[in-house]
Amino acid sequence: MTIYHEPASAQPREIKHVTLQTDYAVIGGGIAGTVNAISAAREGLQVVLVQDRPVLGGNGSSEVRLWWLGATHHGLTNNRWAREGGIVDELLLENLYQNPEGNPEFVDVLMLDAVHREPNITLLLNTAADGVTKSDAETIESVTAYCAQNSTRYTINAPLFCDASGDGVVGFLAGAAFRMGAEAKDVFDEPLAPDESFGSLLGDSIYFYTKDAGRPVPFVPPSFAAEIKPEDIRMLQFYQLENQGCQLWWMETGGRYDTVHDAERIKWDLWKIVYGIWNYVKNSGAYPDAANLTLEWVGKIPGKRESRRFEGATMVRQQDVVEATPQPDTVGYAGWSIDLHPADGLYSKHTSATQYLMRSLWPIPYRALYSRNIHNLFLGGRTLSASHIAFGSARVMCTLGMLGEALGCAAALCHRAQVLPAAVETKELQLALTRRGIHLPQTVVEDPEDLAQTANVTASSTWQPNELPNGSDWLPLDRAQAQILPLSAGPLPRVTLSCRSEADTTLTVEWRVASRAESQTPDQLLVEEEITLSAGESQPVVNLEGQLPQDGFAYLILRENPQVAVNLSEQRATGLQRLLHRGEQRKGDSHGMHLAALEVGCEAFELWFPERRPKGKNLALHLDRPLAGFAAENVQGQLLRPCDEPNAWVADPAEVEPELSLCWKEVQQIQRVRISLDPDWDHPLETVLRRHPERIQPSLIQELEVLDETGQVIASFSDNRSTVVEVAFPKPVSTKQLTLRVKQVNGDWPAAIFGVRVYA
Repeated sequence: MTIYHEPASAQPREIKHVTLQTDYAVIGGGIAGTVNAISAAREGLQVVLVQDRPVLGGNGSSEVRLWWLGATHHGLTNNRWAREGGIVDELLLENLYQNPEGNPEFVDVLMLDAVHREPNITLLLNTAADGVTKSDAETIESVTAYCAQNSTRYTINAPLFCDASGDGVVGFLAGAAFRMGAEAKDVFDEPLAPDESFGSLLGDSIYFYTKDAGRPVPFVPPSFAAEIKPEDIRMLQFYQLENQGCQLWWMETGGRYDTVHDAERIKWDLWKIVYGIWNYVKNSGAYPDAANLTLEWVGKIPGKRESRRFEGATMVRQQDVVEATPQPDTVGYAGWSIDLHPADGLYSKHTSATQYLMRSLWPIPYRALYSRNIHNLFLGGRTLSASHIAFGSARVMCTLGMLGEALGCAAALCHRAQVLPAAVETKELQLALTRRGIHLPQTVVEDPEDLAQTANVTASSTWQPNELPNGSDWLPLDRAQAQILPLSAGPLPRVTLSCRSEADTTLTVEWRVASRAESQTPDQLLVEEEITLSAGESQPVVNLEGQLPQDGFAYLILRENPQVAVNLSEQRATGLQRLLHRGEQRKGDSHGMHLAALEVGCEAFELWFPERRPKGKNLALHLDRPLAGFAAENVQGQLLRPCDEPNAWVADPAEVEPELSLCWKEVQQIQRVRISLDPDWDHPLETVLRRHPERIQPSLIQELEVLDETGQVIASFSDNRSTVVEVAFPKPVSTKQLTLRVKQVNGDWPAAIFGVRVYA
C-alpha cells in the first residue's frame, strides 16, 4: 500500500463505504443461503452473498459442526430414497469423496470452493447486515452491512432480496410480518401445539470434541462452569466417552429466552453447561476411563434451532405435514420428523426431544417462501413461513438447502420477467427445478422442450431377475423383515426362500403394499399365511393367493421367529431394499424416537428401517416370474428416483457394456443431453462424525459414452461421482439416434439410469 500521513482532524472520520449494485442480494450464508446464491448465479444473475461469519455453512460449518441431514433422517423413518437432489446432492456427494473422515474443517472448504467457482457471486464474509432502506412501505431498496475485518460499510442495492440470515434481520428491519414462539392450539387448529409447561421455543446447543492425549490430563474447570448433578440432567446417563459433536444435541438451553436478543446470554449458559459436564466427566469419578482425555474443541457460537418465523402467502401447519397435503406450487419436500424440544432444554423434566415421524414425504409450497407484505423479499432458511409445529419438520439443513435452490430459480424467473416473487409462474418454476433433479412429490411436470419424449427408447438388455441369488450370510429373524420388490399387477408371485430352522416351527408370511401414493409405509395387508418349516435347512415356498392391485412396490414380510434364519443375497440394485421392523407406535421413550398418539393429531403406523451398507443386503429368493419395472422407457418418465416403483432402466448385470438408445423418425438437432443416474437416494450422507462405506456411491455409473446414429462416439465421461451428467455440444449434433453405452459402474450394482433429457 502507499504510505501516507494524515493530519489530525477536528471532525469525526467516516469508515470506508462501498456501494454495490446487483441483481439479487442474499443475506445469510448458511446452507440455505449459499445454495440459494449458487442456484441464482448459475441462472446468470449477479448475486451478492452476505455472511456474518468467517465461513459458510451456518450450523453445518466447523463453527457449530452439526451434520447435514434432511428427509432421510439417518434412515430412521419409512421414507425411502428421500435424500435431497440438486445442488445439495452435489455438495453431499463431493463431501463424501473429498472428506471421507467427516472432518468439519473440510466442510467449510467445500462450501467456500463451491461459491468461489461461481463468477457471478460476490461473497462478503464477516459482514453483518444492520440496516434497510425502503422505496415504499412494501419494497426494500437496499441493505446496509458492516465488515469489521476490513472496516468497510456496504450498501447493497437490488430489486430482489432473500433473508436467509436465520434470525431474519432483513425481514425484521424491513417490517415483514413474523411470529416467534409456539402458537396456541386454536391458532391453526393444531392438536400438537404445546402448552406452557413444554415451552414455546426450541433452544440452542453447543458441542465439544475430545481427544486421547496418551497420558493423564487434569482438568481445572473455569469459574463459570455449572455444577452438574446427574439427577437434574436425565440425558447425562446416555453420555459415552466416544460421543462427539452433534451426538450431544441434548446439551440445549435458551428456549425460555428471546433467542435473538438473548443470544449472548444463551451462549454463556451453554459454555457453563459444557465445562460443567466436562468437569463432572473428569473429576466426579463416574468416568475413570476419561483420565487421558482432554478437550480438543468447544464451540464458540451456539447452533440455533429457532427464532423468528416470517409470514408468507401461506403458512404451513401441522395438518399439512401429517396429511402430506398436495400443494399446487410444490417446490420441495420435507421428511424429518416433527421434532419438538422442551424450552428448558437439558434441565427439563420432559423428554429431551419428542419426534413425531411421518408416513411419507410432505410437499412444501412456494407460497411459504416469500413475505406476504414485503413484496421483493424471499424467505430463505429458518425464516420460512410455517407454524412452530410444522417448522419442527422443515427446519433441518438439507431441506432448507433444497428450498434455497428453489428460491434461486425463482429469483431468476423474477429477473427475466421483471416481476415480484408472488407473480412467478409456478409451472415454470417447477419445470426449472425438475430439470435440475429436484424431486417434487405428488407433482407431474411436463417438459415440452425435451426431445427424448418423442423418441423410441430401446436397450440392449433389461434386468428381469427371477431370483436374488443365495449368498454366504444368514440373518436370524429376531425381528420381522420386509423385502421391497417391484411387481406387476395381478396374482402375487410364488416365492422360494432359503431358511435355517433350529426346530420344527411355523413362519408367518405377509404381502403388503403402501396405502398412500409415493409412500413406502407398508400399511395395507393383502394376504397373510403361516408356512411350516422343518428343522435344518429348507427352501420353503411362499404361495399366497392374492392380487396386487396395480404395478408397483410390494412388501414380502417375514414375521419375527428367533428360531429361523434366512439367507441373504449379495445382489444389490436400484429399487430393491430390505427393511427391518423397528416396532409399532408408542407414546414416548427415553430417546424420544417414537410416533405420536392419535390424540395429538398424528398417525399410527409401523416403522420399517433399512440397515446401512455394508449391511442391508437383500433377502435371497427365487420367484416364479421375473421382477418388473426396470424397462428402458422408464428414462422418459418424470420421477427420477424410486417412488412407487423403480422408475429406472436397469441393465442386465451379465452384459459387459449395456446400451440404451433413443431413436427418432426425423433428424434432430441436439445441443444438450442431461443424464440422471442412481446415487442411492436412500443412503444418508451425513457430512461429519459418521463414516460411510465408500467415497463414491457404488450405484453410480462411472464411465459412459454417447454415440450418434453412425456409431461414432460424440461425447464421453469417466471417473464420475455425480448424480447428473450434462453433455453440451459446441455445435448442434444432427442425428436420428443417440446411444448411451455404459462402460463401467462404480460398484457391483447393475447399471441404472433414471432419466435422459435431450434439448435442441
